[in-house]
Amino acid sequence: MNRFEDKVIIITGGGSGLGRAAAKQIASEGAKLVLVDLNMAGLEETKQVILDEFPQVTVELVEANVAKEDDVKNYVQFTKDTFGQIDGFFNNAGVEGKQNLTEDYGIEEFQKVVDINLNGVFYGMKHVLKIMKEQGFGSVVNTASVGGIRGVGNQSGYAASKHGVVGLTKNSGIEYGQFGVSIKAIAPGAIMTAMVEGSLRQIGGDNWEDAGKEFVKANPMLRFGKPEEVGYLVAFLLSHQADFINATVIPIDGGQSYKY
Repeated sequence: MNRFEDKVIIITGGGSGLGRAAAKQIASEGAKLVLVDLNMAGLEETKQVILDEFPQVTVELVEANVAKEDDVKNYVQFTKDTFGQIDGFFNNAGVEGKQNLTEDYGIEEFQKVVDINLNGVFYGMKHVLKIMKEQGFGSVVNTASVGGIRGVGNQSGYAASKHGVVGLTKNSGIEYGQFGVSIKAIAPGAIMTAMVEGSLRQIGGDNWEDAGKEFVKANPMLRFGKPEEVGYLVAFLLSHQADFINATVIPIDGGQSYKY
């Protein structure tokens, strides 16, 4: 398939994990990519992974902190100036934060997680949606989480921020559908990325792999998800095949959200 031939797609958090997996899948279908991350080394690695397999693809890199609105305005304007349009936006960058009971959760840590996970998503939507409205087309996929549709113990900042992403998605989808723009969120469960490994290390320390084996017992499919499985979903949701999916959140978690 070449669902993204001549399409311009921005991906934040493109230096690793879900962002990298989505970038590779979308690149395989002909997109022009603008990858955004705070970690330039990670971006360079993602670009090389893509070009090794798809040397014909255009991949631009922008180092940015999504928690800073000026950085967000810069990557959006760079994309517009370089390509003249923005067809799709995977608004994905995020962090988990430290794990603790709510009463012990640090204020600075809470603010950091909200700044990246929620404010960063809002800034991206604010500046990308203006362009998409003017174009009369576009698709946005925000990364929420199962932690955005149910509780997640010891992760107040993460759960609060991801619930906020779900709310922004639904609200903005209602606002912008009339302009030919569809907005949806994905809610990944435990996908085996560096972020999830970090979470397991907080729980199990050097025995984090054993902690992971215990963790997946709560999943109906008894395994972790794979980044590429999320990449396939994101590619579909950014494509014209999903234009009528709007103002909603789609879990990709092996059924974990609905087990209890």
